[in-house]
Amino acid sequence: MAATREEVVQLLTESYSMELETIMNYLANSINLDGVRAEEIKKSLAADVTEELLHAQQLGQRIKQLGGRVPGSMNVKLGGQRQPPAESTDVTGVIEAVIEAEQGAIAQYRKIIRATEGDDYVTQDLCVRLLADEEEHLVLFQGYLKEYRQK
Repeated sequence: MAATREEVVQLLTESYSMELETIMNYLANSINLDGVRAEEIKKSLAADVTEELLHAQQLGQRIKQLGGRVPGSMNVKLGGQRQPPAESTDVTGVIEAVIEAEQGAIAQYRKIIRATEGDDYVTQDLCVRLLADEEEHLVLFQGYLKEYRQK
């Protein structure tokens, strides 16, 4: 059974908050990381900030189209992701945190895809596209983790 419009808006709002938290953590890590081995990760995270911002904008537009209200800073739910590490050279910790964030986003988008099946094809299509982006990020960072664990 398809979710109600209100339930879909709630799910999209959760995704919106997740994307904003991802932006903050990726931005912090792209600035805070130190060391020669960190440069590729920093560049990748900096580029991902722009893509995650686009995701948040698309989610916000869909929330609005469905009659919802995009939350401001007082109503965004944060704290569900691993925070940037205290040690600025903990590249592996950053990579692991990115993998966790991407896995969380993937699970959330799959949940929305199932909730909108057979009813809200526009939201479902948006989430399928966002899912593809998140899966691409996940594979990239899983590859980074393999490389870092070999050294």
